[in-house]
Amino acid sequence: MSEPACLAVHRDGPIATVTMNRPEVFNAFDEQMIDALRETFAGLAEAPSVRAIVLQGAGKHFSAGADVAWMRRAAAYGEAENRADARRLALMLKTIDECPKPVVARVHGAALGGGTGLVAACDIAIASEGAVFGTTEVRLGLAAAVISPFVLRAIGPRQARRLFLTGERIDAARARTIGLVHEVVPEAELDRSVGRVLDDLLAGGPEAQAASKELIRTVLAMPQGGSILTEATVAVIAARRASPEGKEGLAAFLDKRPPAWRIARGGST
Repeated sequence: MSEPACLAVHRDGPIATVTMNRPEVFNAFDEQMIDALRETFAGLAEAPSVRAIVLQGAGKHFSAGADVAWMRRAAAYGEAENRADARRLALMLKTIDECPKPVVARVHGAALGGGTGLVAACDIAIASEGAVFGTTEVRLGLAAAVISPFVLRAIGPRQARRLFLTGERIDAARARTIGLVHEVVPEAELDRSVGRVLDDLLAGGPEAQAASKELIRTVLAMPQGGSILTEATVAVIAARRASPEGKEGLAAFLDKRPPAWRIARGGST
């Protein structure tokens, strides 16, 4: 998989770290960045040796959202071109969201507009105390449309009503309170905290984690309390119990040994 200039991908055993690498524009999105993120995550999703992915930004910020030059070009687009452009962003976010591997956002500095959308599309978000978030689109006369499914799912409609309408920026502590991020730590502790989460992820069965991500999407998409939902969840656990991974996990537990899939971040068992 070729590596575009706007991204850096580093492998450390089972962990792949994807770094948005446009620090001169605070890792803002343009067409190249959007396509590169989509292609990179699609490739990592198919890599058997990758167990978890970290998404971060180079320099002082995670991502400041849309690139000014990209927005200037988009201002001259017609409706068809704007639809295609927005669809490109939606597909990138969907690719990250539906990646079968766990994705951890390591957030520092600004995560604004599409940057907030990226955080919401990741499975787990760890932020430094100085991180700042915001769905700032309305201040440009726009709407947080493409990122809305991911942000709404993270923070709920009540919080989204305020943030989508005011475009205000919020600090990391409030982002945690409303559910946008899971943990807030001093910036000096950010790597250590992300590392602890990665260690926990490597303790889980990779097939079970992929099934769990799909299970969440299935449950949220179905009417609650009905027999269809019950049967869907029954089918998932039955399949996991009968799977080689499920049998190995149970055998390891009974034998009081680590399961075969458990490896350290450096790649050793």
